[in-house]
Amino acid sequence: MCGIVGYVGEQHPEKVLIDGLKKLEYRGYDSSGIALMGQKDVQIIKSVGRIINLEETLKKSKIIDSNMGIAHTRWATHGGVTEANAHPHKIGKVTLVHNGIIENANVLREELKKEKVKFNSETDTEVAVALINKYYDGNALYAIKKATSKLKGSYAFAIMFDGDDKLYAIRKDSPLIIGYGKGENFIASDIAAIINYTKDYSLLAEGEIAILDKEKIEVFSDGEIIKKKIIHSNITSLDADKCGYDHFMLKEIMEEPKVLDGLFKRYSDFSLLPDITKYKEIHIVACGSAMYAGIVGASLIEEKCNIKCYVECASEYRYKKVIYDRKTLVILISQSGETADTIAAMRKAKDEKIDTLAIVNVETSTIARECDKALFIGAGVEVAVATTKAYILQVAMLSLLVIRATNDKKAMEEAKKIPGEVNNILGEREIFEGVAKDIYKARDAFFIGRGIDYAMCMEGSLKLKEVSYIHSDAFQAGELKHGTISLIEKGVPVFAIITDERIKDKTESNVVEVESRDAFVYTITNDPEVPNHRFRYVVPKVSPYFQALLVVPVLQLIGYYTAKFKGLDIDKPRNLAKSVTVE
Repeated sequence: MCGIVGYVGEQHPEKVLIDGLKKLEYRGYDSSGIALMGQKDVQIIKSVGRIINLEETLKKSKIIDSNMGIAHTRWATHGGVTEANAHPHKIGKVTLVHNGIIENANVLREELKKEKVKFNSETDTEVAVALINKYYDGNALYAIKKATSKLKGSYAFAIMFDGDDKLYAIRKDSPLIIGYGKGENFIASDIAAIINYTKDYSLLAEGEIAILDKEKIEVFSDGEIIKKKIIHSNITSLDADKCGYDHFMLKEIMEEPKVLDGLFKRYSDFSLLPDITKYKEIHIVACGSAMYAGIVGASLIEEKCNIKCYVECASEYRYKKVIYDRKTLVILISQSGETADTIAAMRKAKDEKIDTLAIVNVETSTIARECDKALFIGAGVEVAVATTKAYILQVAMLSLLVIRATNDKKAMEEAKKIPGEVNNILGEREIFEGVAKDIYKARDAFFIGRGIDYAMCMEGSLKLKEVSYIHSDAFQAGELKHGTISLIEKGVPVFAIITDERIKDKTESNVVEVESRDAFVYTITNDPEVPNHRFRYVVPKVSPYFQALLVVPVLQLIGYYTAKFKGLDIDKPRNLAKSVTVE
């Protein structure tokens, strides 16, 4: 959530900062702003809406001479979407941008008001600015350390002080990196923001303070200068190119065969995968699509391995009382590896000395660094907010864990054919465009299935609503008649997923129930004998390990094309953020 860019060097900082903000648009935001440090004053320019609005404001403004600045894209947590609430914020001699949430902001605000501090926004961030300014007497390090010692919550700060030619950065529970250039240096919440300028960066650890000028970077830990490990990124600007597709979401769906092939080849050696059979119980903890991937995995784990497996929403798991067996494994799933609730759940398990395993995309992320073992899905850059290729890889990775547990070498041979099957389905995407044209004016939609099919329904429903804004719900097919069937009326789209041979007749009877109430039924199945209602698409029948991987692209494409017919901002749906780094 939100994005931070900081620059000090010889270039015009506003150009570098705007370029960085554009690279962070995928994270989700509702306003943006920059602050430039001049010889005599600080110029702050902010705008509501897309970065293009900020660019237009900059064009109309007389920009001060500067070689240093900070910039931000905001996703509202405290206060509405207004210019006053947009970052950067300035009080006294301190200008700051912030990712995260200050949980004790209201208490601190009241204390500062008694000291005659005037606030101009509703944000928690402005409280942090005021607190740092309170303790600033020319010693920036002291002011930052003193102020942050009083803050509760999460933060990543990029800070400027009037009359100081240096940038400052500090973080807690929110990611922040420092980038190394020649005659210039950078702060960013994500390497993507600065990849056009440098590929060399370091991760700031909790509580470390970085001080940057154009010639050098110093990092302090407990008052002592430390040497940081420099990481070289392999990301290229091509990763963030649409490659001729109308949207990143479609591009990333079309990349699924390639990334699946890469994953299966990378983990064809079973020794690279942990043996989950030594555990009596497994908890899969995640949020959103990652949690739905976990539900697919849990179904396979219980069916094939006879291990009790629970899937938990991370935001609930972190606060609930969990009674651990000593032979419990907690699997954390997160595309970014920075999901705040999932990080907290991981730390909860580690505090109890429970084994933790992460399935993540970003190898340098907090979850990857702190868990006992991490498996990397290798999705590359995923720009669209709605996950597609990362989700299918999470499902595939869980399937590989089960195959490793069962030592099913025949399944690994079958894995070689799956990317090709997915590619064939993607080659028929015009079929799903036709479905989207049929449903895009709908107000509601429903997805029904049983067992592992229900797990896929949950993700299909989420994809449709998050990009097309059509209200959608997923239900166990047998549960629909226990109340929700009252919502079925003429023309309501109902998607039925039927791939489990054992219970296909049961699901089909539920399909008849909704069709008799004039619903429009769209069936995705692996059985050509399943009746064709308004629409039927038959995917190849493969082993249960991989069946979900053939259904998922169908659901993703239906969601994508539905949003396209509605003319929506597919890659950046309203109110959504790519990396949810706050509770």
